[in-house]
Amino acid sequence: MTTISGNHFLVIGATGVLGGAVARQLVTAGARVTLSGRSAEKLVNLAEELGDAVVKTIPADLTHPGAPAEIADACGDLDGLVYAAGVVAFGPVSELDDETLDELLLVNLMAYIRLIRAVLPQLQRDSVVIQVSAVVAESPTAGMAAYSASKAALSAFGKALTLETRRQGIRVIDVRPPHTETGLVDRAIAGSAPRLPQGKDPEAVAERIVAAMVDGEKDLPASAFS
Repeated sequence: MTTISGNHFLVIGATGVLGGAVARQLVTAGARVTLSGRSAEKLVNLAEELGDAVVKTIPADLTHPGAPAEIADACGDLDGLVYAAGVVAFGPVSELDDETLDELLLVNLMAYIRLIRAVLPQLQRDSVVIQVSAVVAESPTAGMAAYSASKAALSAFGKALTLETRRQGIRVIDVRPPHTETGLVDRAIAGSAPRLPQGKDPEAVAERIVAAMVDGEKDLPASAFS
């Protein structure tokens, strides 16, 4: 079991639909949160909504290599981390340009690895780390090869991180939800999304994530959201 009430969680990607939903669920459960996202304006709005539960807001652009360390320096000791930042791109590999590839890997993978490296000394014993991957980590999809690869690499990193941090009592949960109605597909950094079925409700996905944190679960595959 993980205690939520009174504990301090860093939420990365808090200005996104899913990140914001997780932050709300944590606060509802009594947590204190530090919020980070690219949009300073959206961070202010979310902080006003969540009130005194917000310890700090940290605007940051994760495409900048120094941003993860700056976030870690600003947030202090932590009882948990939620990494809900991400970007998506569509199209065949033959049309994949370097700029798109770099941003996919920077935001979906590299920034997370850099952030973990920076915050490990600040994570208290019995902390929980949530890394939001995607169903494509389990089922790589044509037209999303680079995105699928970035999420599969994130999942692999999390499995190794679990082994490295278990003596510190840190639990890493790799979350691989099915398509969720976050609007991310409409903000693709390249290409256009194919026709997709109705996705999961982000509030329900966030609720399931926080329940897993509390209940001591160690993995959340796509099937966990059925």
